[in-house]
Amino acid sequence: MEALVEAPVKKENKINERIPETGMPRIVIIGGGFAGIELVRKLSKENVQIVMIDRRNHHTFIPLLYQVATAGLSPGDISSPLREFLQDSKHFHFRMARVKQIHADKKSVETSLGFLKYDTLVIASGATTNFFGNKEIEKKAMKLRVMSDAIELRTRLIENFEEALQLYEDEQDELEKHMNVVIVGAGPTGVELAGAIGELRSHVLPKDYPELDFSQMHIHLIEGLDRVLPPMSKKAGKKAASYLKHFGVNVELGKLVERYEDGVAYLSDGSTIKTRCLIWAAGVKGNVIDGLREGAVDKGRILVDEYNRVKNHEYVYAIGDVCLQTDKKYPKGLPQLAPVAMQQAQNLGDNIIRLHNNKDFKPFKYVDKGTMATVGRNRAVVDAPGITFGGFLGWFVWMFVHLFSIIGIRRKVLVFSNWMWNYITYNRGNRLIINKDLDDM
Repeated sequence: MEALVEAPVKKENKINERIPETGMPRIVIIGGGFAGIELVRKLSKENVQIVMIDRRNHHTFIPLLYQVATAGLSPGDISSPLREFLQDSKHFHFRMARVKQIHADKKSVETSLGFLKYDTLVIASGATTNFFGNKEIEKKAMKLRVMSDAIELRTRLIENFEEALQLYEDEQDELEKHMNVVIVGAGPTGVELAGAIGELRSHVLPKDYPELDFSQMHIHLIEGLDRVLPPMSKKAGKKAASYLKHFGVNVELGKLVERYEDGVAYLSDGSTIKTRCLIWAAGVKGNVIDGLREGAVDKGRILVDEYNRVKNHEYVYAIGDVCLQTDKKYPKGLPQLAPVAMQQAQNLGDNIIRLHNNKDFKPFKYVDKGTMATVGRNRAVVDAPGITFGGFLGWFVWMFVHLFSIIGIRRKVLVFSNWMWNYITYNRGNRLIINKDLDDM
């Protein structure tokens, strides 16, 4: 008689079972962006257990994502594994999972790996692209929020020129669609992308594709408001517009892209632009987690008080791009910028320590140290407290600040060496088409 073999018992709650109970307060952090990482740094030496949950196993330095999309840097130059933070604390745990829902009444979060209990929950899930309800454009346009977006955009740009080489002289409409690039949104991301693509057109692409006439390539930057860089000062916007003109970018203000069909972008003034590459950089919205109580979310972001406590919740906090925090200077909410996220994380870390020591919380006050945007080689604009400047000095300051902010000495060296090589040789060595469908050719 054959021995009976029992079927393995399916464990539904893998995440909670594999993270040990230590008796220390458990802080669950959703998101490994700037806010989440800064909070881990702040609490890593404290007597608490930290569990970070993220859908991806790496942190991406988003301000330089456009350089991956335009072949200036490789993905590994600006990404670092989240598990690197395990090296500093034996009480830090990371799980790659998707958070499905928050159950505040039970003090637990539901993930793709099961349920996880918390003593304190911090939502630092960041932001995603805001298409303002336009589902058709959301399906067809390129975006730039995560690393896979950057790789996909780089592939699209280069594939367009490869395909343009195969077109015949009588296929002028298709040639225009393959050569033109349309960027929607003249904020920092749109401006930096436009400048980088303009630099590619001037110095790199004509060498790669001598058969193509790049005077026929047009870069359009579309902005619904009346100036470039709306989040920055008017002076900075004016400087950026002049730099974009130097790179041959067509800046079109006071216009909206209403629809995009069959390689044609239809604008609000009735005009059209032919393109196979429509890039949406017109705004972001919070990555809000389901399950929050009524009244906790407004305008696509989580409402928090001056201590970053989520409205109508206890022991639940939100920091970074996902939260909406107001003060006298920013009645519509603090800007969705990395410095805001990092300062909120530092303040919340202090308050969590205060909580465990039975001390009063300290309210958050944002210190604006300035904003900046680069527009190609030797040109950037900087809004610092009390002063606005640009040109080569702005570009140098932009490089120094971003290089200093990248995580890890090795990555700083990689980025700096790539920048120097690109600057000296006018060459970008990451012009790779990475597409799983190529194996089927």
